[in-house]
Amino acid sequence: MTDSLYLTSTEQTTGGIGIAHEILKVLGDAYENVGVFRPYVNGAPEDDRIVKEFGAWHGTTRDHYFEDEASSLNTIIRAYRKKALDYDAVLIIGHTEGDPVNPGLIARSGRTAANLGSTVGLVVDGSRRSADRLTGYVDLATAEMSGSRVTVNSVFVVNAPDDIESEIAEDHPSMLVFTDGVDERVLDAFREEPALRPPFMFQTELMERARTDRRTIVLPESEDDRVLQAASIILSNDVADIVLLGSRDDVLARAAERGYSLESARFVDASDPAHLDRYVPELVRLRKSKGMTEEQAREKLKTASYFATMMVHMGDADGMVAGATHTTAETIIPSFQIIKTKPDTSIVSSVFLMLMADRVLVYGDCAVNTNPTPEQLADIAVTSAETAMQFGVDPRIAMLSYSTGASGAGADVEAVALATRLAKEKNPTLLIEGPIQYDAAVDPAVARKKMPDSPVAGKANVFIFPNLNAGNIGYKAVQRSSGVVAVGPILQGLNKPVNDLSRGALVDDIVNTIAITAIQAQTQFERQTT
Repeated sequence: MTDSLYLTSTEQTTGGIGIAHEILKVLGDAYENVGVFRPYVNGAPEDDRIVKEFGAWHGTTRDHYFEDEASSLNTIIRAYRKKALDYDAVLIIGHTEGDPVNPGLIARSGRTAANLGSTVGLVVDGSRRSADRLTGYVDLATAEMSGSRVTVNSVFVVNAPDDIESEIAEDHPSMLVFTDGVDERVLDAFREEPALRPPFMFQTELMERARTDRRTIVLPESEDDRVLQAASIILSNDVADIVLLGSRDDVLARAAERGYSLESARFVDASDPAHLDRYVPELVRLRKSKGMTEEQAREKLKTASYFATMMVHMGDADGMVAGATHTTAETIIPSFQIIKTKPDTSIVSSVFLMLMADRVLVYGDCAVNTNPTPEQLADIAVTSAETAMQFGVDPRIAMLSYSTGASGAGADVEAVALATRLAKEKNPTLLIEGPIQYDAAVDPAVARKKMPDSPVAGKANVFIFPNLNAGNIGYKAVQRSSGVVAVGPILQGLNKPVNDLSRGALVDDIVNTIAITAIQAQTQFERQTT
């Protein structure tokens, strides 16, 4: 992992560029490859002082941030992570002299640093403040940064007043204070790992994982501009290989008009005999028990989702993402009929990755199954645990109910209790608790009262809702009330990955879903080769 520090001032301060040069000198003695990254540039990148003076690569412009923070952060993180791994250490230079001071500067710097997976070094000016007042200013700036859940581990004082080190140490004993130049202690600031994985950081990690073993994902909805923009982002970041259904000339012309680069995509015409001659007899074979004829198969394959699903089944693509312009049924019914469920799974289900400020939670099933039986609920729990592990979550599973343990009775509670027993039988190695209420599953204080001996209560991160009514309401209530990023639905239980989009999906939602589908395809490939 690349060591980094986000160096930034919190006001109109001079001296930050000099400190950056001193830091780079220390880094040059300790690391073989050192880079400089500029998250926000002022105007044209080639005119930005930091880019020119340090040979830095950059993320985006300050104007972009004020227009759309989420989009700008995604751009910055992708630009950073695309090159950061080429270096042993990276100095990230945020606000410094010559940059405008805008409202929200401190919080913005904190959010940017947190999502880049970096700690923060503050540059402050002591020329106009006593040691006591300067310490108070550092306290306030650090507190505001902490709202972004980022660690401020160092402060660089320009024109330092006497005794400032001891004054700051009283309130921040672990903070490194530099008052007379930069020394080797700064290496400790670079080597401190961030405590959290914020949402944008997690999303970028998805892209990195997908990039390690590129899979081919087919996108059947090339008529949608959001899909084309997402495909352009995926291709430009080397995340996956993309197949688009449609006329190459027509799609490229529309993409060019909108500034999207799709030259490296592969294009397939659904009427191409080279594909249909292989797909038609196979679809007839798969649906023979339902009486499908060759004529009916050809008619089905005129539907983009059926054709794309056959591409996955036949090995011409590793996974499919659709749903931007089609209903969930139109997207996933072909997968039930063609790709089908895994041999050890009775049901196809879904999960959402809920990207909280400090962790990732998994919610299932919130999109597919209306009223699963206890046996199906057990399958959903075990499959959701497997999905959680695919994305770096060590599963602790809560089988949710309106009752905790033996405190309640009734058919609904008994169904969850049975599902819990069956899930434990299917995979005895998993940590599973149920029936359990949501508060007892997530709140350690409540857990101590209701289930003091449970290894899951108070620490759950995979939540299995008893039915679709509860699951869909639950995830949307959390998403809309707290601003949490909900990634999904991610379909699970199929032999090969197919994922459905909301028809209101944003471009970033589509990018995330493509990356997730690619990671699922990697796992599928690993299973087939072991």
